[in-house]
Amino acid sequence: MNVFDTLMLPNGSTIKNRIAKAAMEENMADADQAPSEELMHLYQAWADGGAGLIITGNVMVDGRAMTGPGGVVLQDEQQLDKFKRWARIGRSGGAQFWLQINHPGRQMQANLGQKAWAPSAIPLNLGKMSKHFATPHAMTPSVIQEVIQRFARTARLGEQAGFTGVEIHAAHGYLLSQFLSPLSNQRTDEWGGSLENRARLLLEIVKAVRAVVSPGFAVAVKLNSADFQRGGFTADEARQVVALLNPLGVDLVELSGGSYEVPAMQGEARDGRTLAREAYFVEFARDIQTVARMPVMVTGGVRRRPIAEMVVQSGVDMVGIGTALAIAPSLPRDWLQGQDNAPQLPPITWKNKAMASLANMAVVKFQLRRLSRAKKTEPGISPLRALIVQQLASVCRTRQYRRWIAKEAK
Repeated sequence: MNVFDTLMLPNGSTIKNRIAKAAMEENMADADQAPSEELMHLYQAWADGGAGLIITGNVMVDGRAMTGPGGVVLQDEQQLDKFKRWARIGRSGGAQFWLQINHPGRQMQANLGQKAWAPSAIPLNLGKMSKHFATPHAMTPSVIQEVIQRFARTARLGEQAGFTGVEIHAAHGYLLSQFLSPLSNQRTDEWGGSLENRARLLLEIVKAVRAVVSPGFAVAVKLNSADFQRGGFTADEARQVVALLNPLGVDLVELSGGSYEVPAMQGEARDGRTLAREAYFVEFARDIQTVARMPVMVTGGVRRRPIAEMVVQSGVDMVGIGTALAIAPSLPRDWLQGQDNAPQLPPITWKNKAMASLANMAVVKFQLRRLSRAKKTEPGISPLRALIVQQLASVCRTRQYRRWIAKEAK
């Protein structure tokens, strides 16, 4: 088994190799919160790069619930032609192309001016930075049902646009992850308490999505291997959730970890059993595979072919790569041609972990913006400079978003 072997999914479709471009949040929507020209150019670079699977950054199921002001929204047919073009570009190199569909829950910036919903009215705990996020309201049963239908509608529209699958985001502290965690879900009704109840929203969304898409359309789930917070979602619970997903027609489970509060997905994993500080969650993936009846993908830190090969040879089905492909989008093709590229960003060692996390994301987004303009990436960019550039861009995108939401409300 090696990273360039094909993988057959439970739905009968195949992925041409075991390398996936994992989701990264690009924040490159146009004025209509649809895929922009820059985003199209960026995905052309990845389509040409040779990955077998390309997963988009967050595509929001509700324009009022955004992970960032420049996020792409697919909630109706208004901008469907742009999504059709995006799908054609993503598939142009022979990759499967999946939409990652998401709802932020409480992880939504307060300056977007929207009401934040979460399982319980518990705000983010980010110290002094907590004030930048909206204080959430506990979701009512009708709001929960609306969210389920929104995920299903976005998936159906994604298939209509020409994507080959969706990945339901239930990791990184977003809404579905919030329901799974007893720290953020303190409900006493059928949506809280026991793990079965906390997993109910994810399971209902998977069933609703599967019911409205064709059998050959892939339905995947991104799941935290753990929250890395005392009293939070655990590795044992992750294993139990995968067992609950087994009979629901899920084609792949991607494992990551952490949240805004504990950004383990950026290299702060605390399991202490990683492969050379790469493949942060591979040990969890091996554990999950003891119960999973669908392929398992692990994402987090992989940048060298020998590590990618070790992951696959250990029995994990797919390797998700994010940051390394933000620096070198042709990495899979380079590996296939025998080049030993291992792109890496310099570590950010700021004492303020929340600020370091923001800076890390800003450095990655700096690379994405350069790729979207057909420019060479700059891995050595100053984190402070990247953060300032990102903050200024965010101010502009926030104004753009607020104009759009006002227009939509008329």
